[in-house]
Amino acid sequence: MVAVPEQTSGQAPAAAWAPVGRPLLSLALTSMMDAVGAHSGAVYLRPGDAPVLEMAVMAGLPRSFAAPWERVGLSAPIPVAEAVRERRLVWVGGQEDMARRYPRIAVVLPYPFALVALPVATASRVYGAVFLTWPGSHPSELSDRERRELTSACERLALRLERAAARNHAVLAESDLLEAGPLGGVSDTLGSLEAARMVARLPYGMCSLDLSGRVGFANAAASELLGVPVGELLGSQLWASVPWLNDPMYEERYRAALISQDATSFVALRPPSEWLSFRLYPSTTGISVRISRARAVSEMRPAAPRPGDAPTRLVSMSQALSMAGALTETVSVRDVLGLIADEIAPAVGCQALALLGTRAGRLRVLGHHGYPDPHSVERFDGLPLSAPTPGTHAVAHGVPAFFDSREQLERLYPARHVSPDGFAAWAYLPLIASGRPVGACVLAYAEARRFSTHERAVLASLAGLIAQALDRALLYDVKHQLAHGLQAALLPPSLPSLAGLEATARYLPATRGMEIGGDFYDLVPSAPLPAAVIGDVQGHNVTAAGLMGQIRTAVRAYTTVGQAPGEVMRSTNRLLIDLGSELLASCLYLRLDPARGRAVMARAGHPPPLLRRPDGRVRVLDLAGGPLLGIDGTATYPTTEVELGGGCVLALYTDGLIERPGVDIEDAVADLGGRLGAAGDRPLEELADELVGHYATAEERIDDVALLLLRPREDE
Repeated sequence: MVAVPEQTSGQAPAAAWAPVGRPLLSLALTSMMDAVGAHSGAVYLRPGDAPVLEMAVMAGLPRSFAAPWERVGLSAPIPVAEAVRERRLVWVGGQEDMARRYPRIAVVLPYPFALVALPVATASRVYGAVFLTWPGSHPSELSDRERRELTSACERLALRLERAAARNHAVLAESDLLEAGPLGGVSDTLGSLEAARMVARLPYGMCSLDLSGRVGFANAAASELLGVPVGELLGSQLWASVPWLNDPMYEERYRAALISQDATSFVALRPPSEWLSFRLYPSTTGISVRISRARAVSEMRPAAPRPGDAPTRLVSMSQALSMAGALTETVSVRDVLGLIADEIAPAVGCQALALLGTRAGRLRVLGHHGYPDPHSVERFDGLPLSAPTPGTHAVAHGVPAFFDSREQLERLYPARHVSPDGFAAWAYLPLIASGRPVGACVLAYAEARRFSTHERAVLASLAGLIAQALDRALLYDVKHQLAHGLQAALLPPSLPSLAGLEATARYLPATRGMEIGGDFYDLVPSAPLPAAVIGDVQGHNVTAAGLMGQIRTAVRAYTTVGQAPGEVMRSTNRLLIDLGSELLASCLYLRLDPARGRAVMARAGHPPPLLRRPDGRVRVLDLAGGPLLGIDGTATYPTTEVELGGGCVLALYTDGLIERPGVDIEDAVADLGGRLGAAGDRPLEELADELVGHYATAEERIDDVALLLLRPREDE
């Protein structure tokens, strides 16, 4: 998630909106805040059916505090997006709850506060969302009264928005509400002049800040301690008018006080050697600051600001923190592209994007999003890096390029006018990781725009974060392709066609590690009788996969020379011990005789197969067997002959298909048998999909899954 460029405090974002008419959203928001005693909040609107929420009005705090979330995708892991996705109230009871459930927000706002988010929706349409916040002193649970008040208020707001839509009345963004409230009769009691005299007589500095950090009052002692005339303090932010307070650490204390509504303090060095103590007393209307000389300071002195340093923009720090947290969660190139499309693009306001990379001196289009005509970006794939295009230039030379209009782009790259992509402004951001270019990110905008100096700096900073994520993702994708290539090479590409027998198989790798493992299966068309085998080598890595390949090859060799099933298992066991591997393996071997409707089986610690008879009954075959392969070089493996007549289905599987956390193994086998019995009459391919269906769609599999189904043909 990333912040858009900082807006002027108290103003709505510069969009295609301007506040007109009755302030519907502001009235609804302040009414909700008053009803439940919240000290800040915001209303989001959803533009049409776009998967985006845009902040329309905020109250109680400067908009810069929520800058990373002014525009958010509906898939973003934040409370307002979750409230819309799930159409429910989302409550975050405090700092620990926020850190556990929404770590990205907790990184940017590490303060004690509570938050609630609700959808603004009717039965047929979602119009937006609302969030409210309270200081950390709020109880950890939302009361029933507060829930009723907020739910009813959001329902009423949704109905008003629905009526406005029916009348084609656009509901527009409104000015943020940061105005200070009445002083509660202080002026009537003391008189404004006497109040000023009283503060002027105090022996320490006093100044008042509004919610945006601007100084509204300062006494003479504050001016003397800060070394800045009162006239220069008034109307400006304290850290902007006092150069040695221009440090994000001090500004962060002001932000902490406002959000938590708790008094906070810090000490700062006034050059060359005087330490001052600042005590901040917040309220919902602003902050009172007490300034005095510090008696003792034990902490290390921070470096003084260098001459000419520009004021630090707090929003830029928030952007970097939020984006860094989000990008650490990406794994593949697809993940990086999805994050940019779902969260960064809505935040920076672009309508399309492309990720570019290189291979063998040529441009690669790694992915794109938002282009009406995919060919407009895919046609650049394979171009030599010497080609005169802005994308190749950004990748090859590592220099960012910003084009405010189509005319500006075509003036520098005349070839672009031949096949335009339909957009009007572009940012080409080189992605540099560890001092070397790994690609470029292209952001495309539907309207011409002027990229300000601050916006260019923010986008360039984002490019650095994206580059680190893309560099990791490219390495992951290479390893992933190698792992899958190795797995595909070790497993049979297809099963042979055998007389009198149908067969099909499925393999699903574990989703942990390298997504490669030691499960294997094979169907060997040996003479005079074919054989089938399924097995499982411990582990989910290259070592397990390599050993699996050796075992599969050995079983084929022993079968081809005519060894009996028990002898095949004994020979394979001795081979595994001779190889000196510390890994063990389970195995189930069958010599098939479809003509007689029989099969001879030998088992080495492998789960028992399931046999479905033509009448639909399923039996677990309790076969005699020996220990796992690789334990005892003298082990023997007795054999069992079973009936395998026409219409029967024999299911061989590995333990990944039946082992699930918290589920008894016998119950899991019974469940598999039940599904085999119910669907056993279906075509074998459909049956296989049915038996592994749950695992095929699972986002996480802790073990490999292998399945081999055999069905004798009744007509042969």
